[in-house]
Amino acid sequence: MRASLLQIDVNPHESVADRRVRVAELVRAQSGSDLVVLPELWPTGAFAYEEFEANAESAADGPTAEAMAAAARDAGVWLHAGSVVERAEDGTLYNTALVFGPDGGLRRTYRKIHRFGFDQGEAVMMGGGQEVATVRLPDAVAGLATCYDLRFPELFRRLTDEGAGLFVICAGWPARRREHWTLLARARAVENQAYVLACCSTGTHGGVPQAGHSLVVDPWGEVRGEAGDGEQILTVDLDPAKIAKTREDFPVLRDRVL
Repeated sequence: MRASLLQIDVNPHESVADRRVRVAELVRAQSGSDLVVLPELWPTGAFAYEEFEANAESAADGPTAEAMAAAARDAGVWLHAGSVVERAEDGTLYNTALVFGPDGGLRRTYRKIHRFGFDQGEAVMMGGGQEVATVRLPDAVAGLATCYDLRFPELFRRLTDEGAGLFVICAGWPARRREHWTLLARARAVENQAYVLACCSTGTHGGVPQAGHSLVVDPWGEVRGEAGDGEQILTVDLDPAKIAKTREDFPVLRDRVL
């Protein structure tokens, strides 16, 4: 399985519409990959709270969903299109991740469960998701998580129990806590003997510089690829068979008590 993480530069000097077109073309250029991953809230910016209302859209057929569905279809790839500010039918806003199949069909959505902000920002402006989400890829089951979720190991253990052997995490992680980003991504991989594909934005939005340094970690916790600063594409070949082999060779999950 070849995965490409698109570390998108999100900044206020580019309009949402222009960035949507640009990112769609970047996705189309990844036709040699099996899975493409985008960052959290890349159309608006994860910390651009003042833009959430104006840029909220339908997760099913909003402008971002339509553009990403077409790009996935044209490239013939599975696409985790990062997340968008979703406006639900009752008006509630959610931080919602979208996954499209190679035919352009919307296969799964995931509303972020853990909202960041400590009683401000996303934590008060958005509703919290209630359901864990997995999607079956051709060679593995992927569990979905978004940014702040990475700090909550119980979510990833639940995803493991749901059959996930690969975690796809989109994020707008702050640069000042980049060491936590890398540390926690490796921890989630080791704890669950799973691949972690963690895609973070770069640039600055809402006055918050982004960490970048998207990375892929294997089931032994070894980093198989890591981006640096700035917009770039990280492409890594994965061996899905390594998930089962790791769990068989070192069957720590079998010894769970709690």
